[in-house]
Amino acid sequence: MKFLKNVMLVNAISSGATGLILLVFASFVADLFGTSAIIAVEGTGLFLLCFAALVLFEGLKNPMRPAWVNLIIILDIAWVVISVLVIVLQLFHLTLIGDALIGAVALWVAAMAYLQSRGLKQLSVA
Repeated sequence: MKFLKNVMLVNAISSGATGLILLVFASFVADLFGTSAIIAVEGTGLFLLCFAALVLFEGLKNPMRPAWVNLIIILDIAWVVISVLVIVLQLFHLTLIGDALIGAVALWVAAMAYLQSRGLKQLSVA
């Protein structure tokens, strides 16, 4: 239980921090990514803040609800799949730095999904 709680809290903090960075520095991030779509950067930041709140709320619950943890894992996996599609298909013709940052975040999110899945399995065994 403690392992899953810690992973959920790390996910919430990292998602919230990323969301805040995207909102506060939307214009800079858009320039870095080679796009003029500042609203897309802000929208992603807002989504991440909402997601972080969900993960934090569930991570602090005692006991955690497996169905909600599964939903969070599914959302993390969806983030990774969409990120890969954006990079591979060059959907938005972003800069190399933009693609690299999206890829790095996708790897982090994949790690969160994996660790949360592991923690959820431990929770169901206990």
